Amino acid sequence: MKSSWPRAVYRRVKRLLGREPDGFLRSVSGVIHVGANDGEERVAYDKFGLRVLWVEPIPTVFEQLESNLAPFPKQRAVQALVTDRDDRAYEFHISNNEGKSSSILDLKEHRDIWPGVQYTKTLSLQGVTLPSLLQRHEIDPAAYDALIMDTQGSELLVLQGAEALLPQFQFIKAEVADFEAYAGCCQLADLDAFMTGHGFKTYSKTPFARRAEGGAYYDVTYRRNA
Repeated sequence: MKSSWPRAVYRRVKRLLGREPDGFLRSVSGVIHVGANDGEERVAYDKFGLRVLWVEPIPTVFEQLESNLAPFPKQRAVQALVTDRDDRAYEFHISNNEGKSSSILDLKEHRDIWPGVQYTKTLSLQGVTLPSLLQRHEIDPAAYDALIMDTQGSELLVLQGAEALLPQFQFIKAEVADFEAYAGCCQLADLDAFMTGHGFKTYSKTPFARRAEGGAYYDVTYRRNA
């Protein structure tokens, strides 16, 4: 069936959805991945020959991450909770799916897609902005031209705390929903507005989980305007 969208809009949507979600990795040399979990993407990053800095806040998951990264000399990890403020205490909720849905925010409509996910405990963690994290660990930010976030609703806080660094990134990717998956979370429209206001445009957008009541989770990548 033919689309009823205006032709220009249809072409743009088809182009965005047709791009490989991680195709941009061919165009970068280094990645900062905030919300690492156990480093699931480490092999893919290695295939692209990338330098990678992983950031993971959960102590037990971080131990597994470091072990997983041992065979990859160009990849390193630091344990930290990246937010918009330095040294502020946060209640960080640990989820029962190996920590993959852990967040500083309460679960909300996330349950509509993954009803079995729940929090099992809470840790008190200190937040840190990305610029401060790099400075404290004597990491040169110029070595990384892509930022990837999987922080379960706090993506906007990460970006707000990293505004001084944004001009150096050519690509920024996030996992984000267009509904309130977590209470008060960053949603796709919020992220779009922030990125547009900081000189980025959408490069690709791929839905990967849909909500029966409407809405979806997306992998969305933004590219700095030329």
